[in-house]
Amino acid sequence: MRAAIVTGGGTGIGAATARALVADGYGVVLSGRRPEPIADVAGELADAATVVSGDVGDPATAEALVAAACERWGGVDAVVLNAGVGESLPVGEETVERWESVLRTNLTGAFLVARAAMPSLVERRGAVVAVASTNAMRAGPGWAAYCTSKAGLVMLAQTIANDYGPQGVRANAVCPGWVRTPMADDDMDQLARLRGVTRDDAFRLTHEHVPLRRPAAPEEIASVIAFLLSDRASYVNGAAIPVDGGSMVVDVSATAWAQ
Repeated sequence: MRAAIVTGGGTGIGAATARALVADGYGVVLSGRRPEPIADVAGELADAATVVSGDVGDPATAEALVAAACERWGGVDAVVLNAGVGESLPVGEETVERWESVLRTNLTGAFLVARAAMPSLVERRGAVVAVASTNAMRAGPGWAAYCTSKAGLVMLAQTIANDYGPQGVRANAVCPGWVRTPMADDDMDQLARLRGVTRDDAFRLTHEHVPLRRPAAPEEIASVIAFLLSDRASYVNGAAIPVDGGSMVVDVSATAWAQ
């Protein structure tokens, strides 16, 4: 049985990806800092899932994830680097502590898990998908640490693709736009308070100029991740794929003409 590690697997994109991979025949090792959500997802997936709770920014957690996959299923075939946090401010207002905290979870944690899994990925000619963001390529307002961490995550995937491709390991990044997750809902609640509207109205405002006019569901991102890990994507390596309803093709300076 193939085995996948999914970090941040308790909610949102991570939970949806775990379900998609189990449907594709994987066993999954789920990680997260909060034990309850990942336990709930693991309970739903029954014998196809095991749990390692902890902070991915801790090297011991990364090693424990790989050990769990090796003990249960003999190795690691796939890694989904999904754990992330979104707290951020403009550079001039950011603290060193928060900057380092965001990068520790979003980027250093991904490096630690990928590094720990690499010997098994090489042995089994496996694949990595990093869950970045359109903010890896487009700056959001006051999101300095978050955007920087996601840009670094894309390059982390591309360095893995370059360095380990000759040994049969593929690595790609997906770059979602807004997705209906608890993190996005929290952000929309902030916007709703700012504009005096509802959460749904806030989502509509943020998608006024997105061609598909709506956020993604977690399952829509998970399906792309599952594809990239599958043999159907056997020649896709080093890509950063927007999954954003078309938002990155829009010329923001021309939106005044939009009907």
